[in-house]
Amino acid sequence: MPPVEIVKVATKQQQKQFLKLPWKLYEKDPLWIPPLLQNQKELVGFARHPFYEYASSQAFVAYRNGEPCGRILAILNLAHNDRYDEQIGFFGFFETVNDSEVAHALFDAASTWLQERDIYVMRGPCNPSLNYEVGLLVDGFDTSPRFMMTYNPPYYADLIESYGFRKEQDLYAFWGHVDMLETLDEKLAFIVEEASRRFEVKLRRMNTKAFDEDVRMFLDIYNKSLGGTWGFVPMSSGEVDHLAKSLKLLIAPEMTSVAEIDGKPIGAVFALLDYNPRIRDIDGRLFPFGFLKLLWNKKAITGIRLISANVLPEFQRWGVGLLLVSRLVPDVLSWGVKDCEFSWVLESNHLSRATLERGGAKLIKTYRIYDYESNAS
Repeated sequence: MPPVEIVKVATKQQQKQFLKLPWKLYEKDPLWIPPLLQNQKELVGFARHPFYEYASSQAFVAYRNGEPCGRILAILNLAHNDRYDEQIGFFGFFETVNDSEVAHALFDAASTWLQERDIYVMRGPCNPSLNYEVGLLVDGFDTSPRFMMTYNPPYYADLIESYGFRKEQDLYAFWGHVDMLETLDEKLAFIVEEASRRFEVKLRRMNTKAFDEDVRMFLDIYNKSLGGTWGFVPMSSGEVDHLAKSLKLLIAPEMTSVAEIDGKPIGAVFALLDYNPRIRDIDGRLFPFGFLKLLWNKKAITGIRLISANVLPEFQRWGVGLLLVSRLVPDVLSWGVKDCEFSWVLESNHLSRATLERGGAKLIKTYRIYDYESNAS
């Protein structure tokens, strides 16, 4: 077997090989959804993205016989280390053939790059942080991923664990049919009614006439509400602006809910339409005409992903989250939505897990975040 060569990505040609490798690896996998190429290019750091205003990275490609056969991105997220007073590096965008020599060589390269910066713990996969796509799929390989969720072959877990990575945290995806929204048990229904009565909460959709402002409002609540969540790092103002611009055309106001008390937003939830079947159809290419096919006739999309339900900390245990979801029910039914994925939910988020299970949602996928500690430390 020819030796594996690991190369630091430096040229445009190498960048292209890094980005296009998944098309080669998943060519015969009918469940794989190609990434949106422009978005991937930014998140890897090959084009401008505000995440990298306070982070740095290095991409590597593995070659055998001159052909790309694996890739990895080593990431130094200074915002994470400052927030938690830690010295942790990350890896992401990991893809490889089923070969431990290739996988281990890639991890060696990423680990060495981090060690050169006095970082001896490596966590991942994060693409490139918990605010974007995150986790390795370890259970639930029978269906395609929902929009903005990861996917990989089952053998990746063996390759990662054989290198010495150990589980740090699991993330869950729950599935529910639209019927479950109408059959919440009496206790949950009581919580919704009590929260509405106690706080005099007013509910509304996101405002299409002030959509930019409302999207930024949601992201502000997102940042404020997750302060105690494992591994969470608030998005920078630049990231908020960039994500708000990206989401503007994707969000359907009918799939959003905002809770206000005395005119002040205290919680927000939004579901994203599952664009993944259309992304497969356009092969991940938005240009020249892919974006038209992606956004045309959104009403025909009947699957959604409830991506986030966020409530300011002082209101989190009073059922406001359920109240927010309850506002979605008539719009979801009117739209014709058939099912919903609730993802992702940390295994340590016992409240959200219990609420979903109580409502009848089924655990369908498990994603894993790993840690590796170098002996050099």
